[in-house]
Amino acid sequence: MDKLDSIRLELLRLRASLLPEEELSEEEIKELEEAKKEVSQGMYVKLEELLKEFD
Repeated sequence: MDKLDSIRLELLRLRASLLPEEELSEEEIKELEEAKKEVSQGMYVKLEELLKEFD
């Protein structure tokens, strides 16, 4: 997984925690489910870690 994938997963995770699922489109719900699966498998980077890399 590259950095862009990690960023995408982090953004999806943040969106899921901030917005109720009922406001998401069907495609976004599918992407969110995929992202949740990847996160449960440990395939993510914390936002703090990403920010450190860009400093």
